[in-house]
Amino acid sequence: MKNICVIGLGYIGLPTAALFASRNFEVLGVDIDPRVIETIRQGKIHLEEPGLKTLIKDSLKKGTLRVSSTPAEADIFIIAVPTPVYEDKRANLEFVKQAVRDIIPFIKQGDTMIIESTIPPRTTDDVIVPMLQKAGFDPKNNDLYVAHCPERVIPGKILIELVENHRMVGGVTREAAKRASEVYKPVINGKIIETEAMVAETAKLMENTYRDVNIALANELAKIAARLNINAHEVIELANMHPRVNILEPGPGVGGHCIAVDPYFMIEKAKDVASLIQTARKINDSMPTFVVEKVKQLTSRIANPKIAILGLTYKGNVDDTRESPALTIVHKLMTDKHNYTVKCHDPLLRQEHIPLKLYGLHEALEDTHLALVLADHQPFKQLHPSVFAETMKHPIIFDTKNCIADDPDITLYKIGHLSGLKPIEP
Repeated sequence: MKNICVIGLGYIGLPTAALFASRNFEVLGVDIDPRVIETIRQGKIHLEEPGLKTLIKDSLKKGTLRVSSTPAEADIFIIAVPTPVYEDKRANLEFVKQAVRDIIPFIKQGDTMIIESTIPPRTTDDVIVPMLQKAGFDPKNNDLYVAHCPERVIPGKILIELVENHRMVGGVTREAAKRASEVYKPVINGKIIETEAMVAETAKLMENTYRDVNIALANELAKIAARLNINAHEVIELANMHPRVNILEPGPGVGGHCIAVDPYFMIEKAKDVASLIQTARKINDSMPTFVVEKVKQLTSRIANPKIAILGLTYKGNVDDTRESPALTIVHKLMTDKHNYTVKCHDPLLRQEHIPLKLYGLHEALEDTHLALVLADHQPFKQLHPSVFAETMKHPIIFDTKNCIADDPDITLYKIGHLSGLKPIEP
C-alpha cells in the first residue's frame, strides 16, 4: 500500500487523512501547529465533525495514521492548507507555497503531488510548477505527477461527502490527472472526472461563486421586500415552484472560508469583466450593516439596549466562525454609540475557541430587549416560543435565518419579512 503525506490538518486535511488511513493507507498528517499535533496524538480532535473523532482514534490504534510537524518521504503528497485573502482581497498563497517548500526535500521522481487547497486559476501552472522546476523536477514531462483536486464538501457532512461526491482531478499533464485519479479511486464512490489543472481550479471557484450570486439575489430581494412591505420568504417559496428556479434564502451575510472568499479569486484574474461577481460580493457584504440598521430602528427608543445574540458561526450546525457575518454584526453593535449590551450564545462553540464571552441560553435572553438570531442551529429551530416569552424583558425576535417559529406570545421579525417593524417601547 502506498504512503500518503497530508499537509495541513484543518477542516479538510484532517478528514482526508483519516479517510485514507481508515482504508489502510499509511498516512502521515502534518501541521505546523504543535497544539493540533498533540491533540490528535491524544485521540482527540480540534474541530467538530460527526464521525471524525472515532475514525481518528481507530486509525491511530491500527497504526495507519501518524501525525507530525515535519513531512517525510511518501509516494503521494496532498496539500490541504488555507488560502485566505489579503485586505485588498487578492489571494494569499503563502500557505500553499510554504507547503510546497516544506515537502520539496522529501519528494522523489515518480511521486504524485495533489493540491486540494482552493486556488486562483493558473496557480498550479504558474506558481507551483515553477517552484518544482527550480528544485530540479520537470512536472511537464511527468517525472513528478502534479494535479489540482479541489474538495467539494460541506461542514457537518464532510466524511460522507468526501466519499459520495464526484471529484474533478486537474492534471498538469494527462498522465498526472490519471495518476491523481488513481489515488482517490479506493476511497471515493462518486465519479472522478479528469481534466486540466486550470479547468479544475476555475470550476471549483464557479461552484461557490454561483452560490454567492444566488444568495446576493435573495438578499437584494429581502431589501426590496422591506420597501414593499411584503414577505420575501413567501416570494421565494412561490418562485421556486417553477421547475427551473432555485433561489436560496436571504440572511445576515455570507461567511465561511469558501463562498465568502472564492469569488475574489475570480475577480483577481479578470476584474474588468467580473462585474456581476463583484456586485454580488458587495450586496452580501452589505448585509451585516443592513441587519444593524434594523436593530437600531427597533431599539431607537431604548437607552442602553440589551441584545441577545443567538449564533456566532457562519452557518448552522457547524463550529466554524471564519468570515462569519455574525461576528461583524456583534462588533458593530458593541462599538456603536448607542451603548448596546450584547450577550452571545452559541451551543456549538467552546469558550476557548472564541474571544467573545459566551452565555447559556437563558442567561443570554434574560432581561433583554431583543433576541437577534444569526445562525440556524438545530437547537434554535427546536426552541419553543415560550422560552422567549418567559425570559425576555420584551419577547421580540429578529430572525435573520428564518428558523424561529412564529407564535402569538412573541413579536417575530424575519430578515425577509420586516413588515410592520416598529421601535420597541421602553
